[in-house]
Amino acid sequence: MTDLIKTEVRETTGVITLDRPKALNSLNPEMARAIDATLKQWRNDDAIAQVVVQSAGKHFCSGGDVRAAREGILDGRSTEVDAFFADEYAMNLDIANYPKPYIALCNGVIMGGGMGISAHGSHMVVTEDAFASMPEMNIGYVTDVGMSWLLQNLPKRPSLPLGKFLALTGYRLTPDDMLATGLATHKVASLDGVLDGIVAEGPGYLDTVAIAPGESELFSLYDGIEHTFQGSWAEIQENLDGELAELVAKRTAQASPSALAAAAELFAANATQDLAGALDNERRLGALMTREPDFAEGVRAVLVDKDQSPNFAPQPEPGKYRDVLRN
Repeated sequence: MTDLIKTEVRETTGVITLDRPKALNSLNPEMARAIDATLKQWRNDDAIAQVVVQSAGKHFCSGGDVRAAREGILDGRSTEVDAFFADEYAMNLDIANYPKPYIALCNGVIMGGGMGISAHGSHMVVTEDAFASMPEMNIGYVTDVGMSWLLQNLPKRPSLPLGKFLALTGYRLTPDDMLATGLATHKVASLDGVLDGIVAEGPGYLDTVAIAPGESELFSLYDGIEHTFQGSWAEIQENLDGELAELVAKRTAQASPSALAAAAELFAANATQDLAGALDNERRLGALMTREPDFAEGVRAVLVDKDQSPNFAPQPEPGKYRDVLRN
């Protein structure tokens, strides 16, 4: 276990708290293993009626600890890195199939691996200051933790083009975007007292404190996205025009061309997969991506040196990515 994860049982509610606020609660291997072990322990415990996942600090979770993954690759420990991702994805599938209410209380940043431990649960509660994003393109990686499946199967807006748009651009979903698409189930003014209410009354308490949704900024982009985000990344680039083209250009300005090409193929392949199959495709493609130079370079530019000036490889043909994916 690790001191970076706190667990407790309050009456019939199991509570997991991410406690790494200085790193925006990013998940390292020890944290992921601790969460997984706790969930397995509570899964068949009749004394636990529901599980709540929350965080210490102002942010829920900024993702997986890709700096550690980069160090592992550079040190020649690629199989160890592969194992971390495989274990994390198995946990994501377990959360999606959890037999009890699984409630994520999310504030601030919800990115990458943070989406994996929140969006797959039965309840995802967001505050008004929360935003969700999958920014993997900027570090030379691909959309993972099952989001290459979920983003194209959102409960209120299932759409392959929309999923591609959200992933390739790393678009930041507002709380109202999350409600409008069904990514989140509830929006609250504050998380103060919410855990206490769940402990006392169960998940139904959330309906009594939820606030009405506002206007989704994403809504105005739907038509353009549906028309444009079809086919490979190269085909999408050809289709882009007008204000949507400007938005996409801005959002992908620092993205790895290789990651963009690979992610578009991943989404296409996972359009015919269930979540388990999609996670397996993420694992297959992820193992290829971490071994390409863009991954180490992207993590360096964004998270190590933080110069935001990556030297990425030219845009490749997508065939090599397509070949490792199951359709």
